[in-house]
Amino acid sequence: MRKVKAEDIKNRVCEAVIEANIKLPPDIRKALEKAREEEEGTARKILEILLTNADMALKERMPLCQDTGMVVVEVKLGQEVEITGGSLKEAINEGIREGYRKGYFRASVVNDPILRKNTGDNTPGIIHMEMVPGENIEIIVLPKGAGSENMGRVAMLKPLKGVEGIKEFVLQAVKEAGSNPCPPLIVGVGVGGNMEKAAYLAKKALMRPVDIRNEREDIKRLEEELLYAINALNIGPQGLGGKTTALAVNIETYPTHIASLPVAVNLGCHATRRAGFVI
Repeated sequence: MRKVKAEDIKNRVCEAVIEANIKLPPDIRKALEKAREEEEGTARKILEILLTNADMALKERMPLCQDTGMVVVEVKLGQEVEITGGSLKEAINEGIREGYRKGYFRASVVNDPILRKNTGDNTPGIIHMEMVPGENIEIIVLPKGAGSENMGRVAMLKPLKGVEGIKEFVLQAVKEAGSNPCPPLIVGVGVGGNMEKAAYLAKKALMRPVDIRNEREDIKRLEEELLYAINALNIGPQGLGGKTTALAVNIETYPTHIASLPVAVNLGCHATRRAGFVI
């Protein structure tokens, strides 16, 4: 049994939330650069501004976006690990708290959806835990702003709707979102499980780099077809028209009930922020 100190986890989470908020992931930057070369006019100019913004954020150690989000945390916990000196949950939240204080990031979390008093430190985070073999802990942090998060959608389709029903639902979600989620987008899609599992899969899909396609050939093909159809909508960068409404469509699937076809869409903005580590 390998022992890991809660203090070490807190420190690494603190570093990760700072990195995520100030540094555009390399795969997204590369995709934006490629899109810039393929665009023209206003769309190209907007993409140039987004890339300049990313350069300035990293140089000045300032947030990529004023909405520094609510932090989603994906944890893969090795079953041969023992956390010492505190709980894993508290270590993660303390890391978020300290990171947002050190980074001078906006606190965007309220203590109750009805009473709505700001917690003042951007906690608690939303923590998803998965037990895995081994003696390591892998953590990914995804600060998610409300502009893109509010455009998410979940549908419980009839199984007979099939692939065409999935396509129709995803396209409609992107159309209705328009400029609100700050395109170019990363479109996370979850298919299967039940209502909450599909929503979780859609969020998890945003943690996959945009240059990595699904391992299943049929799902990979669906990702490519949806990306083509979404970019044909001409919403474009920041909703002002162009070839690049989305940089990628990432789909994750899970087994489901014979009578269900759950589908969820979670949209990531042009600055879909993530950072991770293994301890």
